[in-house]
Amino acid sequence: MYAVVDDRNQQYRVKAGDRIQIHLRQGVAEGDKLTFDKVCLVGGGDAAGKVGTPFVNGASVTAKVVRQMKGPKVTIGKYKRRKNSRRRTGFRAQYTIVQIEAINA
Repeated sequence: MYAVVDDRNQQYRVKAGDRIQIHLRQGVAEGDKLTFDKVCLVGGGDAAGKVGTPFVNGASVTAKVVRQMKGPKVTIGKYKRRKNSRRRTGFRAQYTIVQIEAINA
């Protein structure tokens, strides 16, 4: 059984046991439980799948926070020719890794 979960306008296709990387969740620690209530689609079971308009009523996905981490560093360089203008900045996105425990449909 799998589900498509909407988390802050980002959609993920998940099934039980998957580990996914979502944008940083403030205020959660390792081992905490998360519940995703915005389930767009549930499918792959015995019966026909359920498609929400926009979300499936009564469906939810429970997950456990595994860890919080920073992604790889991205270096941005800007250059304007003939202007003696160069600028270099960097950015590291922060993520929360969660493990999907159950899909409740």
